[in-house]
Amino acid sequence: MALHETKDVHAGDADTDVFASALSGEILPKYRIPEEHAPSDVVYSLLRNELLLDGNAAQNLATFCTTWSDEGVHRLMNECLDKNMIDKDEYPQTAEIEARCVNILADLWHAPPGVAGTGCSTTGSSEAAMLGGLALKWRWRERRRAEGKPTDRPNLVCGPVQICWEKFGRYFDVEIRQIPLEPDATGLRPHQLAAYVDENTIGVVAILGVTYTCDYEPVADIAAALDRIQAEHGWDVPVHVDAASGGFVAPFLHPDVVWDFRLPRVASVNTSGHKYGLAPLGVGWIVWRTADLLPADLVFNVDYLGGDMPTFALNFSRPGGEVIAQYYLFLRLGRAGYRRVQQACAETARYLAGRIADLGPFTLLYDGRGALPAVSYTLTDPAGAGFSLYDLSDRLRMRGWQVPSYPLPADREETVVQRVLIRHGVTRDQIALLVADLRRAVEHLAAQPRPVPTGESRSGFHH
Repeated sequence: MALHETKDVHAGDADTDVFASALSGEILPKYRIPEEHAPSDVVYSLLRNELLLDGNAAQNLATFCTTWSDEGVHRLMNECLDKNMIDKDEYPQTAEIEARCVNILADLWHAPPGVAGTGCSTTGSSEAAMLGGLALKWRWRERRRAEGKPTDRPNLVCGPVQICWEKFGRYFDVEIRQIPLEPDATGLRPHQLAAYVDENTIGVVAILGVTYTCDYEPVADIAAALDRIQAEHGWDVPVHVDAASGGFVAPFLHPDVVWDFRLPRVASVNTSGHKYGLAPLGVGWIVWRTADLLPADLVFNVDYLGGDMPTFALNFSRPGGEVIAQYYLFLRLGRAGYRRVQQACAETARYLAGRIADLGPFTLLYDGRGALPAVSYTLTDPAGAGFSLYDLSDRLRMRGWQVPSYPLPADREETVVQRVLIRHGVTRDQIALLVADLRRAVEHLAAQPRPVPTGESRSGFHH
């Protein structure tokens, strides 16, 4: 072998070792695409190494989102990388599966039988919520125009909603009337509605799984309060249920809780398939009670993808794999499987609530019973504890746990809470390890209190 050939072989051998490769000896480009290509295995390994700096998803107890999926989901997602959900002419079977999922959810939420479900998939529950809000606004505006009344001051009434509703108000010019929390309340209380609803109210948002506390708002009582308002004033105000999390929990754990289309005043429901629906990130759902509640003016017909297709979404092109994965989970788990999964999560949440109560310095706001599989709590004596929940979040993060701390909405901003979400894949043993770390963190912080009060960093977060 010639000398130059030997040299080339050695160079090739060096390139096959990730940490002896040319790229590993450089700082990865951050502002300009590199001039030359690099071996795929090397790029993959270096990026994977860098991503180790992210938090461990298994210890992320802040997110509602799915962090564990079985092998069948992984295989289907890989096989659907090239499927565009919007192109129903090119991928008709993917479109058919989306329609099946809508029908399944409409049935699960007790839509009137005998007709196909009206709804669609979205990128998540936030987009789905905005589509529900747009339908509320359009129907209100049509009714006002028919009555010869002005349409320039629409409002939406809600309690402590997720920020997507504030975005909806700003993006689509709707006043968001957010009702303050009453003392000891974990969500909107029906008697508060009378002071906020008027002839310009396009709808009321009821939350099945409040982001801050994880409790359900009493949707049936909210609908009954709106019945009384209609009887007194003549205002027919619909309800949209933001069931981002509870839409996949209540039907299986709390079937006797009436919150869905069994209530005639409930016009639409949004949910997140990638939360307690157990699908991978990137899918939400919006379903209307009946087809007439989705204004035709909001649906566009697209003909440049090869066929004439209706579409109603804020996004356009998006992957179809998450929708396929959702249908896979419906088939694989069935009602009984979803019930077992959610029940296991709920039992783990109740276990955690008992351990939190035993630790001493905490007062439970929600103990995992009757709503989402989760726990929320606050310091019993914030002034005398010697530490804040923000300090505790930081201390737990040293062990890898992501446990958010945040203030409640108006008028309870002075109350800071922590919340732990129990999802599929979060085990009892894992929570026992969290409790042990929580106990050690409390003991450490109590023994070394802050010498002087400081402004809170509020490094905790929530989804």
